[in-house]
Amino acid sequence: MTQGILRSGTAGWRRLSIFLEAIKFEHSVFALPFAILAAFVSSHGWPNWTGLAWVVVAMIGMRTFGMAANRLIDAEIDAHNPRTASRAIPAGSISRRAMTGYMLVAGGVFAAATSQLDPVAWPLAPIPLAVMIGYPYLKRFTWLAHFGMGAVYLIVPPAVALALTGDMPFEFVLIGLGSMVWVAGFDVLYATADFHIDREQGLHSIPARFGIRPALVISRALHIVALALLSSAGVVIGAGMLYFIGVAAAGALLAYEQSLVSSNDLSKLNMAFFTMNGVIALVFGTFVVIGEVI
Repeated sequence: MTQGILRSGTAGWRRLSIFLEAIKFEHSVFALPFAILAAFVSSHGWPNWTGLAWVVVAMIGMRTFGMAANRLIDAEIDAHNPRTASRAIPAGSISRRAMTGYMLVAGGVFAAATSQLDPVAWPLAPIPLAVMIGYPYLKRFTWLAHFGMGAVYLIVPPAVALALTGDMPFEFVLIGLGSMVWVAGFDVLYATADFHIDREQGLHSIPARFGIRPALVISRALHIVALALLSSAGVVIGAGMLYFIGVAAAGALLAYEQSLVSSNDLSKLNMAFFTMNGVIALVFGTFVVIGEVI
């Protein structure tokens, strides 16, 4: 009996690990710095630790919900793309039913965490979940779908300020806009990997619509706009020197990230998208947080 329980427990952990790998759980780090820096900026220093903890739990729940929804909605598309055919649902390593179950649990975690924050946040909680569900459908209709991914990041800074203080000053909207354009630029870059298959499947993206070379130019332009928006937010906030050093550091890292990819060589695309995306978010967030604390 004991061995049966152990085997059942081991199988459960194995299924959970498959799910976490399927949604790239470790990439939660991409959005968390923007939530944490918003908490410090809204508090003008150290935030309430209980509130911050609930914000982090809400962010992880929201992101997990969104990725599970993405995997479900895009399962058929993924199955016909050689790059994504090995993902959990097309490969048969996790069922749609199980993915749906995990998605609902994550949504429940997000809702529970939101209920512990400022009361004004609770009635607005369905909005980010709706954005998460809507984003995967956009590439079926418009090459502006990249901004659907960015919309998730647009929501985060103002939502965190609202959840912790009950207020949403304009500077947090500016930070959110900068985050949105920054992520849209990354998403354009990543979409170059599926340039041909998107055209074959009738899916929409900037690379599929305009070609790889123009898409890279657009990605770089979006990142320049993102830096301008984040700088403008710093001016409105009245941020100190460290905030702007963070923007400059993010700009230097973005330039390096863009240098990794060219229309003739996409071999370093994963490094540019996955590694650099997380590094840039952490570096910028660290500078902003330290600036607020000191």
